Amino acid sequence: MPHEHIPTDARSGYRLAVFDFDGTLADSLPWMLSVLDDVADRFGFTKLSHEELHSLRGLDSLAILKRFELPLWKVPRVAAHMRALAKSERMPLFDGVELALRELHARGVKLAVVSSNGAETIRRALGEEVSSSIGWYECGASMFGKAAKLKKVLAKSACAARDAIYVGDELRDADAAASAGMPFGAVSWGYNDLDVLLAKRPAEVFASVGEIATKLTPR
Repeated sequence: MPHEHIPTDARSGYRLAVFDFDGTLADSLPWMLSVLDDVADRFGFTKLSHEELHSLRGLDSLAILKRFELPLWKVPRVAAHMRALAKSERMPLFDGVELALRELHARGVKLAVVSSNGAETIRRALGEEVSSSIGWYECGASMFGKAAKLKKVLAKSACAARDAIYVGDELRDADAAASAGMPFGAVSWGYNDLDVLLAKRPAEVFASVGEIATKLTPR
């Protein structure tokens, strides 16, 4: 049975589509899990079993930090280290992402990426053709710094917040969109469970990658 959601102001077609990267465009969770224990040893936070890690999908960022016993002041150092490790990787995209972004670009939708990951890592994953279609990259966002990045994209693109959408997979993505005055689009395949994202009343819900192009294309 498909998930139900209550749209805030759902409609078809946006002038600007802004995307999160990890868990939204890229399937980077397997890589993250492969390095997590070593990073925990380096920075002294708690290691969790795979079962415990799965339970994190229903929690917000602060609750996740609490489970890892990772103090907030350490987070920027951990994030910078993870970005440095990711620079040597080519993160796999979810099936259909390249096609969806190409279709949006071809139909006149402006594209941007706002992410905690680094621009170099994101461009490598997207490939030359797709990455060149992205008008704005605001990357290296802090855990709670995406709202400011979204506002920068809105200013640079000269797009009104109501005509843009931020597509993401985490509760903090939904909160960032709300802080920037933008509609939020929730994906069903990312880090947070869709059920908890639905509580944020997203304007759009994407059950599959293929729905990105069909729901966001202007009519």
